Formats: sequence, structure tokens, C-alpha cells
Amino acid sequence: MDKKHSKHTKLTKKQNDNFAPNEVAILGTKCGIIADLVTEVSNKLSHYNLGYFDASHAKDVPQNNFSEYTFHHEGNLQINTTSPINKYEQRLQFYNHDFVFINGNHYKGAKQILILDDEKEASVKKRLEQLTNIQFIIKLNDNTPYFDCLTEKFPNIENITCYTIDQVEKITNHINNLIQEHIAPIKGLVLIGGKSTRMGTDKSELNYFGKPQKEYVKEVLEKCSLPTFFSVQKPSEKDNEIHDVFLNLGPFGGICSAFQQDPNAAWLVMATDIPFVNEEIIKLLLENRDSSKVATAIKGKGKEFPEPLITIYEPKAYGKLLQYLAQGYSCPRKMLINSDVKIVEIEDTFIRNINTPEDFKTASQEIKKSV
Repeated sequence: MDKKHSKHTKLTKKQNDNFAPNEVAILGTKCGIIADLVTEVSNKLSHYNLGYFDASHAKDVPQNNFSEYTFHHEGNLQINTTSPINKYEQRLQFYNHDFVFINGNHYKGAKQILILDDEKEASVKKRLEQLTNIQFIIKLNDNTPYFDCLTEKFPNIENITCYTIDQVEKITNHINNLIQEHIAPIKGLVLIGGKSTRMGTDKSELNYFGKPQKEYVKEVLEKCSLPTFFSVQKPSEKDNEIHDVFLNLGPFGGICSAFQQDPNAAWLVMATDIPFVNEEIIKLLLENRDSSKVATAIKGKGKEFPEPLITIYEPKAYGKLLQYLAQGYSCPRKMLINSDVKIVEIEDTFIRNINTPEDFKTASQEIKKSV
């Protein structure tokens, strides 16, 4: 029997809820109470990139004929657009958010927080089919009973964690846990296969520590508990190699190729021409990781810009990189210096690039003396 024909390349999809990578719909009470709760919790979790998805209650609003972008002080941006609502467009808009709250009175979320309001039993009964993955329940009044429609559909509903509306600290901690659970695991990516024109030989094969540098870098990352892969130019059948599918783009293409293979991981990217970067520096980078940023990057204290090839790229960096590529830029540093990035500063001497035979000779002598 012939295989079923497919018109589209089978790609690993980024994990998404209905409208965002990580979302919760809050429903069961008045919209004002929901909005106030979101504001209060968001103020306590302001170190994350948060969003709130709601519907306007205004009537007779004329259709926008153009998109308006109003930039306020300190970088605040207000947007009025002509954009329609659908899960694909919203996933693009909410791509950079660590967590999105949804007004569940208007839109369905993949996860839910149910607020029990004595006055809204009929409203909850009407939205029962939206309750598919309740994270916890909030009571406006401590003595509010569980509605009959809820106990009928969820016989064990009393086992679901429940707070009262004044327990904001506990509610915030619970939502913080939902965000933390969604933080991407990190994988290592060792960039090899460059042209090494100035060196005259493959820099990844140079021997500083008794083995090819590519193997040394891979071992350093694996000692830090990172499953690690080589980024190579040509197609490969090896399990530990990711070949470029974004061709002729250098390191930029290698990073994007890794994200295409696994868009749900963060990638710690390392070059092989920086032999003074050791396990301690990698651990420092990992300890200072900020998953709410686009990336966490090493920067020399005396350098102006971060090092794009000693950097943890979060899953949200993939979309950023593709946006820069669409503008004709294939430099990962350009994306980093124009994005919200966590910087980890170290001494410049650790991030010297070894590009020529003379550099290699000098570096090898220094490493032998220090061992």
C-alpha cells in the first residue's frame, strides 16, 4: 500500500496552548474582578513577560482602518490594530510571553482558574464545557458551596486546590509554579564545520587539551548535564549531529537548524575557537540564566557587545532570529544587542578568539602552563 501523500514537510511544532505557549483562562465571576486579580498577581510577578487577553465591552466602536502604535515613556507600547482573532495570529503575538492570562468569560483557555461567585452559578453552568483542565479554584467567600453542576461533572472537585480571593500571595505562588513548570530544558550545541580560512585547518580539530577541541567542548557541556549535539554543515546520520537546513548562514544557520529540530528546548551555543572558556564559566552562565529573556549571554567586561557563541538562546529566540533573517540579517549578535537579553560579565581574557596559527601556538603554551 502506498504511503499517504503529505503536502507539507513534517516539522517539530512548538508547544502551544490555545493562544499562547503558556496560558490560563480565569472565569466564573465579573470581568472587573478578573482584571483586578490579574493586575495584582502580575505586579508581584513583574520579572516575567506577562500578557492579558480580554475582550472590549465598548459598543459601537468603529472598525480600525489602520494600526496605531503609541509609544509611551520608558518603552511602554499601546497598540490598536486591525488584526482578527485566531489561534495562529495570537500565537505569533504572544510568542515572547512567559504566561498569558485570558478572560475566560470571553475566550477559552487550555488551562483554567475557576472563581466561585455566588451570583454566577448560571454563568458557570453555561461554560461547563470550557472547564477541561482546572488548575485551582478561588472562592469569593469562604463559605461558598460548590455548585451542583460542578459536583455532577467533577465528583472529586473538592480535591482540587482552593483559595479565597484575599489569599493573593498563595495564588501568585501557584501561578509562579505554573510558569516554572513550563521553563524549557537546555541542550548544548557545539558549532563545528566552519571554513577556518585564517587558521588554514579545521579549528574544531585543534588539540589544546589532549583531544580535538570539539570533543573537549562537548564534554564540558555534558559535565554540566546538558545533552549536547554538534552543529555540522552536511547531512548526517549520527544521533549527536544536527546538520544545517538554513544554508550558507554560518553560526546563525546552525542555531536556527537546532531550533527547527527542537523548538521547545533552549540551546546553549558554544564555538570551538574560544579554548579559555571552561566548565566554571559555563556553570556561571547556567546559574545566571533568565528564561524570561530572549537569551542569557556572556560578555567581556571590556567589550561593548555580548558573545553570541557563548549564549543560552531561549525558545522565544527562534522567532526573533527568523524575524531578523526576514529583514536580511544573519548575525546572531545583532539580534542579541537589540533584544531583551540577560548579560553575564566575565574577564575579557577568557573569551579570546583563536583564529591564526600564531594564536593557536600562543594559546597552547598558556594552557600547558596553567594545567
